[in-house]
Amino acid sequence: MASRAYSLPNLLTYARIVCVPLVVLCFFLEGTLRSPDYARWSALIIFLAASVTDFLDGYLARAWQQTSTIGRMLDPIADKLLVAAALLLLAADGTIAGWSLWAAIVILCREILVSGLREYLAELKVSVPVTQLAKWKTTIQMVSIGFLLAGPAADGIYPLATETGILLLWISAIVTLYTGYDYFRAGLKHIAD
Repeated sequence: MASRAYSLPNLLTYARIVCVPLVVLCFFLEGTLRSPDYARWSALIIFLAASVTDFLDGYLARAWQQTSTIGRMLDPIADKLLVAAALLLLAADGTIAGWSLWAAIVILCREILVSGLREYLAELKVSVPVTQLAKWKTTIQMVSIGFLLAGPAADGIYPLATETGILLLWISAIVTLYTGYDYFRAGLKHIAD
């Protein structure tokens, strides 16, 4: 069983967790570098690499029949850490500001609520499978955060980069509300019991 913990799919999940402090580091370096764009592009590249591992780890685990308990536990945690860290950084530096903060808050609150619901239902031996819409929500969220991480650096190349990221963030927040309600509704009958 120890070999399963070091399978390629799990190593990809661990790598995604390691990417979180690296993205944070890029934002701290942004203020110290002569070219803050370099830090933004670096954060984007690390974030994109981490996002690709999100797809690959699950795909490879299923294809190679290397699913494991640690992988099932850490995969959603790695996703939430990456998204939460990025949203907090983007809010702190003002890329996400004003009313758009509500979209980030909705996303973060839903992630916490669904995690708590999944944990509670797991104790009852009730599985709540990930829906196809939830997978699309994650994709829209990752693309949105990618645009926002590049933000001011990308605005010179594509003047609407930040605005596109904000628009996608709102779309993601709306889908997030729906999928969160969907999960809550599915678990409600077990909570009532």
